[in-house]
Amino acid sequence: MAALLHEDATAADALLRRGADPDTPDRDGTTPLYQASVHGAVDLVRLLLAAGGAPDTASGHGQQGTPLCAAAAWGHTDVARELLAHGADPNRREDRGTGHSPLDWALRGGHRETADLLISAGARRAPLVRPPADPADATMGG
Repeated sequence: MAALLHEDATAADALLRRGADPDTPDRDGTTPLYQASVHGAVDLVRLLLAAGGAPDTASGHGQQGTPLCAAAAWGHTDVARELLAHGADPNRREDRGTGHSPLDWALRGGHRETADLLISAGARRAPLVRPPADPADATMGG
């Protein structure tokens, strides 16, 4: 799947047609769909989703966030639109990273068009909720 990470749509298509798993991460845990979303590679995103790529899978062993968070952070509205059309949750927050939602990322980056798309897809502003750094904080009231 290295071709996917280098944005070579022709090679990626050939690999996917031969049965490559579109969700196989690299050694750092980065998924092809996350990488394509970061770079705004909408054609690769379409290929990966058509091949069964999961639009809500967190990348980087949970440290990088979801493809929709990546697209929103960089203002890649076309990528966000594709992910949403394939079932990405507009309210799914990063589990282990910052705790931000796609809408948080779009607004922080000043990407109004992407934010508007997310809102039209049902994204809501909500207080940032981060897991406690120390599990004892959760039981002791922080």
